[in-house]
Amino acid sequence: MAIQIRAAEAAEIETVASGLVQAARHRATVDPVFWALVADPVAAQRTALSAALSGPASPIRQRWILAFDDDALCGVAHTILLPVPPIYAGEFGPPGLLMEDCYVDAHAPDGTAAALLAAAEADLTDAGAQILLASGDPDGAWGAVCAAAGYDPLTLYLARSDLSDEPAPGIAPAQDSDIAEIVRLSADNRQVLFDLDAFWKPHPEADARFRAWMTKSLSLTDRDMRVARNGAGLDGYVVAQPATPLHFPPPHDISAIGVIDDFFHTDIADPKALARDGAGTRMLFAAAESALAGRERNTAMVVCPAAWQSKITWLQGMGYRTAITWSKKRRP
Repeated sequence: MAIQIRAAEAAEIETVASGLVQAARHRATVDPVFWALVADPVAAQRTALSAALSGPASPIRQRWILAFDDDALCGVAHTILLPVPPIYAGEFGPPGLLMEDCYVDAHAPDGTAAALLAAAEADLTDAGAQILLASGDPDGAWGAVCAAAGYDPLTLYLARSDLSDEPAPGIAPAQDSDIAEIVRLSADNRQVLFDLDAFWKPHPEADARFRAWMTKSLSLTDRDMRVARNGAGLDGYVVAQPATPLHFPPPHDISAIGVIDDFFHTDIADPKALARDGAGTRMLFAAAESALAGRERNTAMVVCPAAWQSKITWLQGMGYRTAITWSKKRRP
């Protein structure tokens, strides 16, 4: 019998939850720290599916595409329309994203993954996505299927789990008076991003929007903002904050994971070459890691463009390794 592929229905929550938790347990076996499980992964997955499939309409459009072999579930693709962050232009609208919990059973018939991927892409295209992204373990089977279908790495999420609470000389908590300099450095960061890939084209009001967000961030108690000061201003800034469900499926425990996304230092301003051996960046990161450790978060995940080689090389030298890759499909 040929593989049957269709969208999930509310009546199938238990079946889909069981398959997704099986995939989550496999991830936890491969990396039990980064992919730690919550106390009751089945209940967590069931609750998330119930909210999406039978609850009130969500502001974020998402679907679960299922593959069946002789009425047995053998694969799931989870798709969403990803909201565009306000500092980016988003000229092509919300990208379509295949989430981390896409999987194909090891015993699924040959061709299941490719067929499921094609169905997921069709679902996103029908929903209006003009840009397609895929997320997953860079060494996993699903990543290989996406690569074969024309996806190239766009963003790397590098992680490290041996954080230490050590002092970082020359680094200080951000103050209101630092916001203007943080915005200036962010503009430099955004220009590098845009030069690397037009996907990151800045919004015309990016400075004002980023300023408003950084000002608000100073008042949020769940994160830490640090700056590297020099005699004339700032050399860098970093925000260490809690992880969100965007990168982690519901069965996983994210309470001990922190994220470093808003980050820039002049040492890595050239995406091809590291300046000063990254000494200033090292101190800034030490402060961010110390802040996370002080909040009992034992793992840091850093967001890094796949083409920013100086940043990647520095992070790898500091013991970070790629845990998740977001890839973008090449245009025909």
